[in-house]
Amino acid sequence: MNTKNLVLMALLVAVGAALYLIIPGYGEGMKPDFMLTMMFIGILLFPQTKNVFLLAVTTGVISGLFSSFPGGFVPNIVDKFITAFVIYALVITFKKFTGNIIATTIMTGIGTILSGSIFLSVALFILGVTIPGLASPMVAFTTLFVAVVLPAIAMNCIAFFIIYPIVKGLMKRTSFKTVLSN
Repeated sequence: MNTKNLVLMALLVAVGAALYLIIPGYGEGMKPDFMLTMMFIGILLFPQTKNVFLLAVTTGVISGLFSSFPGGFVPNIVDKFITAFVIYALVITFKKFTGNIIATTIMTGIGTILSGSIFLSVALFILGVTIPGLASPMVAFTTLFVAVVLPAIAMNCIAFFIIYPIVKGLMKRTSFKTVLSN
């Protein structure tokens, strides 16, 4: 692995972690996960299996450590890992569209829907986390999906739409070896 690329991926994860920490939680402690946005940018810049694996594991563990959702550690790791490789598959499949900001923003929305769905499914249905005031896991899933995941989709897409072109511009001016420099 290229050390410069590792440093850039670490910086993306660190920025994601900082944003994750400063955004207040709502809807039973859930919050929009800007680490996803940074993970997606990392996957777009460095679309190799080893890089995707590294980004998935680090964002999953860090999100899990900082999660304010009850029992959120394991669901964060599972959702980041699956989401990272699905987005990677989309990036590989639709490679010619990865330079288009609209297409990549749509991928971010798809990834956020997937991530939120996996997170809630693992937490509520597999780990059996109960939410006070919500009778069943299905009611909790639906309520949290509408109250937290849908707004997170909008926020992540807006953040991606603003941040990705800036990162792309910076990458074109540096000696980092990314997909953008080829």
